[in-house]
Amino acid sequence: MPYCSTPLTIEFDIREIITVHYFEYMKDFVFSGEAHDFWEFLYVDKGEITVQADHSIYHLKAGDVIFHKPNEFHALKAMGNKAPNLVAISFRCNSSSMKFFEEKSCSLNQDERFLLSRIIAEARQAFSTPLHIPSVEKVELASSPPFGAAQLILLYLQIFLIHVKRNHFEADSAPIHAILTEQMAFSSNSTHLEQIIQFMEFHICEHLSIKTICDEFSISRSTLHSLFHREKDCGAIDYFNFMKIERSKEIMRDGNMNFTEIAYYLSYSSLQYFSKQFKKTTGMSPLEYFNSVKKYSNEITNASKKKGVDDRMI
Repeated sequence: MPYCSTPLTIEFDIREIITVHYFEYMKDFVFSGEAHDFWEFLYVDKGEITVQADHSIYHLKAGDVIFHKPNEFHALKAMGNKAPNLVAISFRCNSSSMKFFEEKSCSLNQDERFLLSRIIAEARQAFSTPLHIPSVEKVELASSPPFGAAQLILLYLQIFLIHVKRNHFEADSAPIHAILTEQMAFSSNSTHLEQIIQFMEFHICEHLSIKTICDEFSISRSTLHSLFHREKDCGAIDYFNFMKIERSKEIMRDGNMNFTEIAYYLSYSSLQYFSKQFKKTTGMSPLEYFNSVKKYSNEITNASKKKGVDDRMI
């Protein structure tokens, strides 16, 4: 009997990416809205926001995602005292399966959040246009991206959509988990790693040593070293220092402390040392970072006001 091929069903046929953004906004950020003829979803990485989708209002917190169908008007504003970090990804897809996502929002699980992080990571390598500038309406391909970077974005996006539909919108469907490969799955030590990171978060305003972490979790230095280098591609203290810088960025955008107060709050020995570490991590001084984020937030807020869009609902 001769071999015969079997066509495979493609539930989400995605050929074009419009934008991939990772935004860090001020706590008073307002976007009065837009509508366009392609799909978009918005994920809240940090903070809380209120979203208007046509005539419906949604309150989203960290870990939540909302989908906007083509030509659906959508607007948003930051809520509370915490500046939001948002992921916005837009694309064209005419597959009938996309109808499942109309007027949908949900909270993502760990595997789904991981898939989003892979999209962002690949986008930073595949595109030459920066991810943090809201005015970018067309991504430009990098001149020498890693092999398959653009295709990986599409694959991760397709897997993400399948996961979300099956895990959240099908009552009779068994939950699925990330594909078990070194590149895509959390290792069996992920829970241990999360506990250590939570410990770091709790002690973010202090000095932490390798010994303190090892004693707290009864692990050896070599085990801690291997765990962080395998999962985060850096050492434990390097990652803790990165967390401090990320926290300092949040505080700046909240607008409740000046740079000296932030340095003291996070237990840096001096403002100069804090500024040096900040620039080493981000490529910008604290002032340059603050001014850039404030500039982009103000530009969008002011542009929204000029459009005269009715924002009474939000």
